[in-house]
Amino acid sequence: MAVSVLSVWLAVRLTPPQRVSVGGQTVHLSVTGPWGHWTGPGTLVLFGQDVPTTVAFHGPLRPRLSLAGITFGPELDQFVREPGGSTAEVGRRLAEGWFRYALWQTVIAAGVALAILVAVAVLRRLPVRSAVALACAGVALASGLSAVGSLVLAQDTPKVLRSIDSLEGLVGRAPQVPLPPPEGPAAGDVHLVVLGDSTAAGAGNAPLGDPTAEDRACRRSADAFSEYLERLRERPVLNLACSGATIRDGLLEARTVGGTTVPPQLSELRRAPGASAVTVSIGANDVRWAALTRLCTTQPQCGDRATDAFFDAQLTRFSLDYRELLRRLAALLGSPRVVVTEYYDPFGERADCLGEEGITPDKARVLRTYLARLNAVLREGAEAAGFSTARPDFTGHGLCTGQPYVQGSAERAPLHPTATGQLAIALAVQRALLQPSPAPAGTHTAP
Repeated sequence: MAVSVLSVWLAVRLTPPQRVSVGGQTVHLSVTGPWGHWTGPGTLVLFGQDVPTTVAFHGPLRPRLSLAGITFGPELDQFVREPGGSTAEVGRRLAEGWFRYALWQTVIAAGVALAILVAVAVLRRLPVRSAVALACAGVALASGLSAVGSLVLAQDTPKVLRSIDSLEGLVGRAPQVPLPPPEGPAAGDVHLVVLGDSTAAGAGNAPLGDPTAEDRACRRSADAFSEYLERLRERPVLNLACSGATIRDGLLEARTVGGTTVPPQLSELRRAPGASAVTVSIGANDVRWAALTRLCTTQPQCGDRATDAFFDAQLTRFSLDYRELLRRLAALLGSPRVVVTEYYDPFGERADCLGEEGITPDKARVLRTYLARLNAVLREGAEAAGFSTARPDFTGHGLCTGQPYVQGSAERAPLHPTATGQLAIALAVQRALLQPSPAPAGTHTAP
């Protein structure tokens, strides 16, 4: 009995995920558990983040669905139904994948039990008949336990999987409302469009020479990296970035700042139908990076369980919104080149000068870890969509160096890039644009 239980436990961890392809998507299906609670969510892995499903499953083992290959197009959210219309193709294939996984798990559990019991029989020098009887009993018991765990106790899992007809069926996200028509003047000569938050807006640097009310509300600067890109590429660049923007509040929906309503950046992007490239700098506000930094400055330490749980929740929500943004960008008319900009490290290797602001070297390391996880999501999502990424290099120019690329606490936009830092970002984007366009990672076409 002990060997059988151990074999089933090992089989859950050793059984390879089953590949399921449907609607242009590739899903690797495995299980999580065993769980102590009888009912609970499964897991969807999106850009490296574990997202709990809104649909519940019964039993000690629950599905774990990892999106390995993604086609960013209508197929992602509108899976084709079978002629009868009662069962979605995606649900049927997920249920088939679950049965295949359960079968492989049972076979592996039996194999592990057989290997262990044969070794025991040899070490104890049992007679052949006793050894065969022991092995047969162990294999039968391990197979039975595995089948009970995945097929009997989780018998409603295939039914729940069959009811899923889209990604939203797993995570409970409502489809994005259509974008309104652009409001600003046409920009037919624009070669590149910049979307994003205060980093892309250039907050804290020199103001524009003749700013509009929208420019002032969004804190757009004459030293934003879009201005440097315009000089480097010798072609007009349109900067739509706005301070405080998130994917939902700024890029996909309108944003109100100080009484000024700023239209959705993705809608205004259509003012430049001839743009051959788009850069995106987004994510810090979505994960509430500023609030995390303030929390770390006021607490004796940061990186405790509560802070980690808060960041995990923000990053999970961002991953879902980021998927929607990537889908919208992939559907742009003309298929412009897309570059996703990762975030710079404002602290660098030294943080000894930040003690008065409440940032110790240990706290800086924790914040750097959070930033690295955000950048990993940005990078994995871009790679899945076949977009490029740009990573600004601030090495040797952190806050505590002689020539910082980051504004200090006494400046207008602390932790934001200086004019020199904006130039470093522009150079990183320019390098990415000069490289060949990458192919979407791990995409497959449904049979």
